[in-house]
Amino acid sequence: MILLQIPERSAAADVVALGLIGSELQSHEIDTTVLPVAAAEACARYVSDEQPGAEAGALHTVTLPGAVPATVLIVGLGDAGPEDLRVAAVALGRRIERLPESRSIAVAIHAPSPQQSRALAEGLVLGGYQFSRAKDAQDNLHQLHLIGALDPDGLNAGDEAADAAGWARDLGNTPANELTPARMGELAEQQLTPAGCKVSVRDEAWLKAQGFGGVLAVGGGSASGPRLIEVSYRPRRKSGAARPPHVVLVGKGITFDSGGLNLKPADGMRNMHTDMCGGAAVLGAIQYAAMRKLAISVTVLVPAAENAVSGTAMRPSDVITHFGGRTTEVGNTDAEGRLVLADALGYAVSRLKPDVLIDVATLTGAMRTALGAETAGYFANDNDLAAQLEQAGAETGEPIWRMPLEHRYAKQLESPVADARNDPGTPGAITAALFLQPFVAEVAWAHLDIAGPARAGADGPLLNRGATGFGTRLLARYLETAAG
Repeated sequence: MILLQIPERSAAADVVALGLIGSELQSHEIDTTVLPVAAAEACARYVSDEQPGAEAGALHTVTLPGAVPATVLIVGLGDAGPEDLRVAAVALGRRIERLPESRSIAVAIHAPSPQQSRALAEGLVLGGYQFSRAKDAQDNLHQLHLIGALDPDGLNAGDEAADAAGWARDLGNTPANELTPARMGELAEQQLTPAGCKVSVRDEAWLKAQGFGGVLAVGGGSASGPRLIEVSYRPRRKSGAARPPHVVLVGKGITFDSGGLNLKPADGMRNMHTDMCGGAAVLGAIQYAAMRKLAISVTVLVPAAENAVSGTAMRPSDVITHFGGRTTEVGNTDAEGRLVLADALGYAVSRLKPDVLIDVATLTGAMRTALGAETAGYFANDNDLAAQLEQAGAETGEPIWRMPLEHRYAKQLESPVADARNDPGTPGAITAALFLQPFVAEVAWAHLDIAGPARAGADGPLLNRGATGFGTRLLARYLETAAG
């Protein structure tokens, strides 16, 4: 774990991290208390003699026996723009995480603009992320003293965004025997109530009374009953001020997906404890809004359920009635995510009256096939909203690609016994979005399918192995921009 601090005065450190741009170190601008002249000269000779790579994230170690600092970490900053700074900081954070906890560490990297400082903070904190349930696992605490030309508010924003994404990663990485729907609600309450949010966790009796047929059907086969997690954040309004916009974020919360009676193969089931990463992302985003006290109203809905196999599990050919009365014929019990989202979207439009509605889900393997493991696909019925989300994705290093809401495929959703069927076939990501669209009415809406980047098999330049928290920082930045 990495904590960031800006010290009141410079002090000597055991380890100092420096930035490299091209063939130039930033060391000439660093206080000699942090990097004595002899150490700076040794680093300059290393760069001159070895000509180390300066691409973003390239790491080099200079050891200075008997000196303070004893170790200098040189990290390539690429062009030192926000994107390259974030990549460099992730690499540096991962290296620092492996250091003994007792080390005093100074990061002497210049990031003068708010965008640069935000990227630096995000990368350092995300790079230091660790999750393990191993008996001997240790999450060392490293306090980094940030030295250099920095923007304090940018650093704070990046720190809060990374903290929110780290919590989303924690939720996604928690095994399903621990993270039941009810437990997910408890954790949301514990985390978000102190931040200033109101949290309500609705049980099966409430879901039945309100007509959440999709959530109840999906969760009906599990001993761990389904829940609807509703979280609201409302900013303080000055007297006479205009009503802030209201954004509702809906996140798929399938805490484990066996596929139901249409059982997944064993290999396809291995990582299905991460099928609630959409729910984790929206919970992280509202944490950011609350911690930053953004001038925007946000409500989060997480329909949480475990798609299990038992005598009470939903069956192919079942017809379920969603919130609001629309019906679905179940053709495939493994197309369950859209069933729970449909209830939550309908509830949001009817009861919460949002100005903007965004849902996030690990919804289709088709999207991962189309765009790979680092880019999410999205659909939108509003061009302004689409542009805002794409800009947020570009600024946070969480790229999204707009897909067509092509209505020529809508006839594939037709059912002889219901309003729609949940297995309309290919193209799978498009037909899934078309299934959801009737539940959003005329509200400005975007559907983010994060099936690719929500989970990773290995560390990448930004994403980590396991649940990545993808979407949290994108949504946090979108909310910040929408708040004005």
